Amino acid sequence: MTPISPPEPFTVTTLEGAAAGHDPGLQPDELIHAYRTLLTVRAFDEVCMKLQRSGRIGFSIPNRGIEAVSVGAASALDKSDWIFPSYRDFGMALYHGVRPLEMMHNMFGNGADAAKGRQMSVHFSFVEPLHFVSISSPIGTHLPQAVGAARAFQMRGEDRVCLASFGDGGTSSLGFHSALNFAGVWRAPVIFLCQNNGWAISCPSAKQTASESYAVKAQAYGIEGVLVEGNDLLAVREATRQAVERARSGGGATLIEARTYRMGGHSTSDDPKRYVPAAELEAWECKDPVRWFERYLAGVELWDEGLRERLEAEVMAEVDGAAKEAEQTPAPGLETIFSDVYRDLPTHLRRQGQESFEMAQRLGDPAAGDGAFPL
Repeated sequence: MTPISPPEPFTVTTLEGAAAGHDPGLQPDELIHAYRTLLTVRAFDEVCMKLQRSGRIGFSIPNRGIEAVSVGAASALDKSDWIFPSYRDFGMALYHGVRPLEMMHNMFGNGADAAKGRQMSVHFSFVEPLHFVSISSPIGTHLPQAVGAARAFQMRGEDRVCLASFGDGGTSSLGFHSALNFAGVWRAPVIFLCQNNGWAISCPSAKQTASESYAVKAQAYGIEGVLVEGNDLLAVREATRQAVERARSGGGATLIEARTYRMGGHSTSDDPKRYVPAAELEAWECKDPVRWFERYLAGVELWDEGLRERLEAEVMAEVDGAAKEAEQTPAPGLETIFSDVYRDLPTHLRRQGQESFEMAQRLGDPAAGDGAFPL
């Protein structure tokens, strides 16, 4: 059998930064905001790596190399839209106004964490300033959820779309099939964003699928499929913008495959040197998405080395300060084990809560107060 040659991905700018005739639809301040978000993701990654290696947090997920996918896609969404993210989507939250401090609270699982310490690190969820649905560790489970939400918006006549982001490994999940099947049947206003970063932990894409691309899988479900250069931020934005427009106008779902590369481990628990070919990594380093976008900004006279140095210092100071504040924030109160489940606490949980506070008081836990369960 003759091997199938993979198709060329859609691009907007060249690796040198040229974008002849393309208007990204962003004002200069919005372009700089996108650039600052890229730098913030890198700073957040760097600080979290140091925190994990020093034993101050348990876990983190590196984003280096795929930042343009998240930021480019987020720039095409409204804050009224819903995002069903994977755990490598820091940039989407940061682009739409989530502060590093709010994310750091989750990394430490402290009392200010939106999940009150019940989630793993990197499993963010936010209601404001955008709809960022809780990240889930099981692969692909959020894809049918995104279709369900999109179907609900469709039935209510609401002008919203859902974007579900996932890695190439997620395409092998049952949730992927179920989600794309129903999205096609219902013509649901949902965008599936596959971050094909080359590896599903240590499993390469070549062992993940025999298809010429992940985008081509859309044809079997009766939806649009697009292959895009994931390190070209403006190409990801344009592909997502067109998908959003299609979804809002009743044209149905789109599967976007953003071809990129994870220039680091799957997580802080992973050693990529055991399976990533050095030559392959070196080749992708030349396509670093941050440097790629810098060259575009320089071409439109919005960037120089001074801007990079100033913004890198700003975002590093903000992220470092967020880590220090989150680390000093007290842990969740004992009563939060029982809260946010029932509107009216059942008798058996109230009894268990009282027993827990009485035991904590006996053991000298100051958070237990006089031993009275507060809920």
